[in-house]
Amino acid sequence: MEKFKAQSLKFKVLTAIVVFTLSGTNGFAQTARDTGNYSFSLQQAIDFALKNQTQMVNAGYDEQAARQKVKETVGIGLPQISGSFDVKDFLELPTSVIPAQAFNPYASPDEFMAVQFGTQYNATAGVDASQLVFSSEYLIGLQATKTFLELTRKATQRTKIDLTVTVTKAYYSVLLNDERMKLIEANITRLKKLMDDTKAFNANGFVEKIDLDRVTVAYNNLEVEKEKISRLMELGNNLLKFQMGMDQLAKLALTDKLADVKINPDATAEKFDYGKRVEYSLMQTQRDISRLQLKRYRMGYLPTVAIYGSASANAYRNKFDIFNTSKGWYPMLVVGARVGVTLFDGFQNQHRIQQSKLDILKAENNLKMVQQSIDLEVTGAKANLQNASVSLDIQKKNIELAEGIYKSAKLKYEAGVGSNLEVMSAETGLKEAQTNYFSALYDALILKVDYDKANGNIK
Repeated sequence: MEKFKAQSLKFKVLTAIVVFTLSGTNGFAQTARDTGNYSFSLQQAIDFALKNQTQMVNAGYDEQAARQKVKETVGIGLPQISGSFDVKDFLELPTSVIPAQAFNPYASPDEFMAVQFGTQYNATAGVDASQLVFSSEYLIGLQATKTFLELTRKATQRTKIDLTVTVTKAYYSVLLNDERMKLIEANITRLKKLMDDTKAFNANGFVEKIDLDRVTVAYNNLEVEKEKISRLMELGNNLLKFQMGMDQLAKLALTDKLADVKINPDATAEKFDYGKRVEYSLMQTQRDISRLQLKRYRMGYLPTVAIYGSASANAYRNKFDIFNTSKGWYPMLVVGARVGVTLFDGFQNQHRIQQSKLDILKAENNLKMVQQSIDLEVTGAKANLQNASVSLDIQKKNIELAEGIYKSAKLKYEAGVGSNLEVMSAETGLKEAQTNYFSALYDALILKVDYDKANGNIK
């Protein structure tokens, strides 16, 4: 019973320690969250993402693992040394049988004697070493690991490009929402003045109550829209922080302006360099791997040469005193060389060679297909961006026209020669023009990013 109480008390103490430790850890995690204030340009946001975004961090780990894989392969060609120590206790000594005539010449030839040889305790200590002298697979393997490391680096580069594209689009979305908020606040201010003026006209009997109600409805709708945009701004900001790998509790302000973004595509025509696209470079590396595979199979008939050596010592005791240095250990030393060569493999390697040749042809075809895909993507991205640029210019002009129409309608209304319905119609037209403009601006910004990616301008 006392033992049970002691164990129970011990369990409670351990539980208290664990709970305290976990609560302390949680407290540390909460205080360690990044709640700082940041003001980032687009490039600074991209740089932050390249250091902190989970995908980018994992890509860095993959690259480090690839470097370790290269070193692991190099280690195959270095001396391989191992040691061993073995102790046996023969609870029952092994028994052998020998012809009885060895001890008794008159014994029958079919008669045998059971004898036991050896000691109860045997010990063996040894060191084995080997060195690869020549192996075609090892030499090709070294080249393959370097190509594998290059492939991993290019995969990291592709992750960087994809992350840059994602952050850029999210950054532009936040800037766009900011501009939309500024414009809707200006619309609210303008409509508030119109509502106040209409209220005064109604109080003096110059306009009907329906005119005031019409303006009030439009004003209330703008207030609701403002709240929606405010939520979109918060959501867009949180999405950008997520894409950057930034803590959601951090404060993020953007310093770039949409006016500084150049929408129009580059008019200079020059031959496209496919090497600027990481996808093409990745396919080239895949083709190089196929070529190395072919080289490996072609060299597969070459011999493999290695040298080796082994040094060991044995101890035999009837008492367990194997570490007694006054009693003898019996050494053994062996050195040798091993040459291995394939004499006939049923033409298996020859068929592997033919398969590798076909893989190389497929890789060449894949490269051509990637070139064609890039050509199509570049042409399509340029055409889409040109169309978006033209549409954006038209929407800018439409806003100017809509603003002029609204001002004229409002002046006529204030002068008493226009109607409230005409002003509200102009207000609706202006709001529609603004909506179309921001839609065109968003499309242009996204297509600008896609155009830069297609042309390999995002590094």
